[in-house]
Amino acid sequence: MKTRLCLGTRVHRLLFPMILFFSGSSPAQTVSLRHAVELALQHATGITIATADETHANASYRELRNSYIPQLNVGAGIGYSDGFPLSLEGGAPSLVNVTAQSALLNLALSDFIRAARDEIKVDALTTKDQRGKVIQDTVLSYAELAKWEQRLSSLGEARGEEEKMEKAVEERVKAGVDSAMDLSKARLSVARVKLRVAEANGAADVLREHLAKMTGVPSGSFEIDPDSIPALPSAKEDVDVADKSSDQNPAVQAAVEEARAQFLRLQGEKRSLWPSVDFATQYANLTTINNYQRFYRPGSFQPNNVTVGAAIRFPFFNLAQHARIQEAEADAEKAKKQAEAARNSASEETLRLQHSVVQMQDARDVAELEYEIAQQNVQAIKTRMESSTANLHDLDNAETQANERFITLQDFAFELERSQVELMRATGDLEGWALGMR
Repeated sequence: MKTRLCLGTRVHRLLFPMILFFSGSSPAQTVSLRHAVELALQHATGITIATADETHANASYRELRNSYIPQLNVGAGIGYSDGFPLSLEGGAPSLVNVTAQSALLNLALSDFIRAARDEIKVDALTTKDQRGKVIQDTVLSYAELAKWEQRLSSLGEARGEEEKMEKAVEERVKAGVDSAMDLSKARLSVARVKLRVAEANGAADVLREHLAKMTGVPSGSFEIDPDSIPALPSAKEDVDVADKSSDQNPAVQAAVEEARAQFLRLQGEKRSLWPSVDFATQYANLTTINNYQRFYRPGSFQPNNVTVGAAIRFPFFNLAQHARIQEAEADAEKAKKQAEAARNSASEETLRLQHSVVQMQDARDVAELEYEIAQQNVQAIKTRMESSTANLHDLDNAETQANERFITLQDFAFELERSQVELMRATGDLEGWALGMR
């Protein structure tokens, strides 16, 4: 007996890890709304792309700004000369050649630098707008998943009641109390509930997979906490808020900064026709192998030579530059109109969302009252059944109506949440609400 127990213990120790390994996926992980938003911001590809654009804009700005810092080049131009030593790629043949050049006075370059600085602001605002999109998507997906999970719980209870009703009707049909049509109606009620369950399961699986992809948490272990969703603020009908929020909208601000950058580029293209001054210097160590001494007075040749000065340019005739100015004028006008359109669209959208929130609040209140009345009707019919003034079919119809009213209430409640979240994003309050930084 002892040997058998020891053998059984060893087998159990060997099989238990294998059972855990093959038993399925990782344990469930409950993710709060705030943690889901934080994970989504870390994994969002849109934010990564926008951040890369911002880094690119910073580098472009530094490239233009560093044009005022002399660029130093060290090299050599070694070659054979027959006759007067001609230049090699623009420089005299020499053992060592050092050149330095930088912008000294260039008004066009100054405008281009200012335009590049505004492009940094554009990309930073675009990144901020992408953050808002990710937060909105995460919050709405999380809230919608909570809605479907709540509906599945309610439908599970309703399905059990409908199946009991179907069995009761079958017994009544056998007893000759109900007709075959009554049984078909009972089966139809069960089929409708099954359809609702399939719909809810499908929607919940899709949303859970979407949230898993956004947060990096495996979908098989992703669980939500509906209680972690903060209370949503109520809307106030204020037209001034719509105008103010349009100016605070990152997309609108980005459009305005883009228009300003295009205007500065236009100024830069125009000033490219103005005179410019560059600093330039060069040192060269010349050798006798290129026959320099043959073309200078005896004793006047020296190997070390240096030149320091300024290169002044006066653009008098440049048709290509005039064409670039016309291109810049068109881009500047286009960016200006796009900024105006973005501001108007944001203002109108914010005003629409304000009214939508108020309307959804009223619709939710109506649906809530209808659901309460439907529940009271179910209780009233149950009371009537005790006095034999109502039958099972009356109860079935009342419970079906109550379930439909509950689904309608859920839909209106979620649409209210959607409008409130979109309004908070439009007014710039969404991130603080979702991450608890109010």
